[in-house]
Amino acid sequence: MPLTDNTIRNAKPHQKPVRLYDSGGLYLEVAPSGGKWWRFKYRFDGKEKRISLGTYPETSLKEAREKRDHARKLVAQGIDPSAERKATKTAESETFEAIYREWLEKFSPRWAPSHKENIVRRIEKDILPWLGARPIAELKAADLLTALRRIEARGALESAHRTKQACGQVFRYAVATGRAERDPTADLRGALPPSTKKSFAAITDPKDVGALLRVIDGYEGSFIVRCALRLAPLVFVRPGELRQAEWSEFDLERGEWRIPGSKMKMKEPHIVPLSRQALVILEELRPFTGTGRYLFPSERSRDRPMSDGTVNAALRRMGYGSDVMTGHGFRTTACSILNEQGWNRDAIERQLAHAERNKVRAAYHRAEHLPERRKMMQAWADYLDSLKNGADIIPLSAPQFGIR
Repeated sequence: MPLTDNTIRNAKPHQKPVRLYDSGGLYLEVAPSGGKWWRFKYRFDGKEKRISLGTYPETSLKEAREKRDHARKLVAQGIDPSAERKATKTAESETFEAIYREWLEKFSPRWAPSHKENIVRRIEKDILPWLGARPIAELKAADLLTALRRIEARGALESAHRTKQACGQVFRYAVATGRAERDPTADLRGALPPSTKKSFAAITDPKDVGALLRVIDGYEGSFIVRCALRLAPLVFVRPGELRQAEWSEFDLERGEWRIPGSKMKMKEPHIVPLSRQALVILEELRPFTGTGRYLFPSERSRDRPMSDGTVNAALRRMGYGSDVMTGHGFRTTACSILNEQGWNRDAIERQLAHAERNKVRAAYHRAEHLPERRKMMQAWADYLDSLKNGADIIPLSAPQFGIR
């Protein structure tokens, strides 16, 4: 007699599995634990076989019968339902999206958070909607080019090139793991116009720097954003390092900000000596965000840092276009003027956390030059104060501190 919903609901577990048969090979197996599993029993090539059709009540009696009927049709067509299911699962695990997510999970723990954000945004916004569900082995260069040209069409040529590079890494991972024959991005060389990457705009004239600092002091937006704008020229770290700054990284008594290597572009820990002026800003900020994780949290969630466009948006609001000044430009400003003032090049480069390709210079430990850097950062903050106050500035050169 076929099963009914009432019979299934009232089925009780026993010490051994109990089978309640429906029809056409469908039955419900009640496990000793109380779980209820739909099974389909059939014969294929002279052998008795079984497949699972889900659990009750997640899969209703009606749905189980529909799955049974589909499986019976496959058997009638000479197709083993078990083999067909395995082939479907294999196909699903070999789509571009499945392999991308596997690659992302494997490699992203080694990346800076900002790098991961960029990769995820590019691929999930511009690639997955069109290519994600397709088997990666079937994708051709022309398929990828169509997606990349959508990015190019909106004027984001640099993003199109970077998206192509990221896709190439996914394809090469698929090749290495035996799920694709080759990387089709290799065939796209020259298919996109070359990208001319522009340098980050920056103000380097001292009088203009002073004017910018005065405008920042008068910023009428969020107090937290104003603190970020005021701190940026005093520490001249990368924008991502600034916006992701955490209170746990700061030792205000020692006047140091120690950024872990996981957040740094070069993956090495970095020390930022804090001037008196920087410490004043941090003390002003602490009552507002000091009980949370981030110095500069997002307005939407204190559990996340401010977005990567916040500082640049504030500069635009104050009238500084992207061709005049950027958040990254504070680094250029400091580098340019400090070099002109004659400060030790090694100390400047170390403070900027630049990669040093010269093997001799690369031998310097991250903490070396720290005494010089402390003096330099304080002198730099004092110099910026003088510029902001509009005084006639006689640059205080490094040799006057005994540093060359």
